[in-house]
Amino acid sequence: MLKKTTALLLAAIMMTTAVYAEPPVVDAKSYILMEASTGQILSEDNSEEALPPASVTKIMTLLLIYDAIEQGKIKWEDTVTVSEHAASMGGSQIFLEPNEQQSVEALTKSIAIASANDAAVAMAEFIGGSEEGFVALMNERAKALGMKNTNFVNACGLDTDNHVMSAKDIAIMSRELITKYPDIKKYTTTWQDTITHTTNKGASEFGLTNTNKLIKWYNNATGLKTGSTGKAKFCLSGTAEKDGMELIAVVMAAPDPKSRFQSVMKILDYGFAGYELKKGKAQGEEVGSVPVHKGMVDGVKAVADKEVTVLTQKGSKSELTCEARLTESVTAPVKKGDKLGEIIYYSEGKEAGRCDAVARDDVEKASLARNIGVLIRKWVMG
Repeated sequence: MLKKTTALLLAAIMMTTAVYAEPPVVDAKSYILMEASTGQILSEDNSEEALPPASVTKIMTLLLIYDAIEQGKIKWEDTVTVSEHAASMGGSQIFLEPNEQQSVEALTKSIAIASANDAAVAMAEFIGGSEEGFVALMNERAKALGMKNTNFVNACGLDTDNHVMSAKDIAIMSRELITKYPDIKKYTTTWQDTITHTTNKGASEFGLTNTNKLIKWYNNATGLKTGSTGKAKFCLSGTAEKDGMELIAVVMAAPDPKSRFQSVMKILDYGFAGYELKKGKAQGEEVGSVPVHKGMVDGVKAVADKEVTVLTQKGSKSELTCEARLTESVTAPVKKGDKLGEIIYYSEGKEAGRCDAVARDDVEKASLARNIGVLIRKWVMG
């Protein structure tokens, strides 16, 4: 009996391991799995084919809104007047009326939560002067991010000829949004919220419900964006964070709404089961000291300018090691943050990442009195 129980247990363990031994089979035309902090691709299939992306387009719309906020071009409390063009958008919407006024914040959360086409176009016109002007900014940003199989024609993702993206490009822009502007998760993890319509008919409350059921169905989900049209079928850029690692799973052209969520959950399970992050030196952690010539002190501490994370397969026995390659010396003055060398990380005998080693403190030029004192000490010591 004991032998039989042991055999069954071993078989169960082998089956559990086998589930994640190979990348998952996904019911979609293309997919990709990316780790957010490193941008490393863990699994993919047909990820570079340009396909209609539907409302997943709005990730770029949101990215440009947050860019404009960061650059001081717009503020959350700014008032946006809705044009007839924006109000005429079909599909998912919050039923804005021409000349209705809404804040940037209200329109942004309507895009992120309810995938509102009318809100997306209203914000596009507010930032770009026109939807066409905003689309030019979208394509410019895509090019700068290295999105090679993308062409935007509108700001919301409604079916239009030559409005295409690849799963890889969607992962790239998703990564840019969630790593540069993590505050977006305030909206992408919200299941329900409201806005207030104020028109000639008076004020009325309008409910927003998140189109992304991943945040209800998957533990640790953080977003990000659904999309569906006749041409695109069903798309999803799904994000989740667990044990300090955030993954981005994109599926395109799934046959139905349920399968897109199931596919993304399967892809995320594969990633979390098979991979983990190992962290290098903390930002500001000391890695050595560099002599300073003609300074008020004889040396300056070198510290890591950022924390490097390295993606490894779970169960790997290889340790993350590092080597600090520092300059032999520097001459004062030295400014805090000046580069003093590099920190190189190795995993399994290969370079896995690097960052700069920088000065921890300012070092001023030596005063006349200090220079005289140094000369005297050298003379006394022979």
